[in-house]
Amino acid sequence: QVQLVESGGGLVQAGGSLRLSCAASERTFSTDTMGWFRQVPGKEREFVAAINWRSRSTSYAGSVKGRFTISRDNAKNTVYLQMNSLKSEDTAVYYCAAKGGFHTSVILPTRVDEYDYWGQGNQVTVSS
Repeated sequence: QVQLVESGGGLVQAGGSLRLSCAASERTFSTDTMGWFRQVPGKEREFVAAINWRSRSTSYAGSVKGRFTISRDNAKNTVYLQMNSLKSEDTAVYYCAAKGGFHTSVILPTRVDEYDYWGQGNQVTVSS
């Protein structure tokens, strides 16, 4: 069973930065696409960013483009989400996710149901 373990959340002031990490439990994990989502109470989980390291492509939600960066360290089997210029509206529980198998479309998956494995969630709170 693949496990995704997240770390790096916490409390930060508006305008500050945080970096989230997501480590996969298996180095032979057969996937080439991972993403980050976030959720606030009472709302649906929403897409934040995705990365495919075979095509070296990335995708971002409009609300975070230019402020967040998704990246991957293949040697560590870890995906990162660098979050800069944080705003109070970025406050949420952040989840990393992995899509099983290999993604062949040039368009990266952005829907919750396109991902097969999920991390436990990590709270990010931005104070104004």
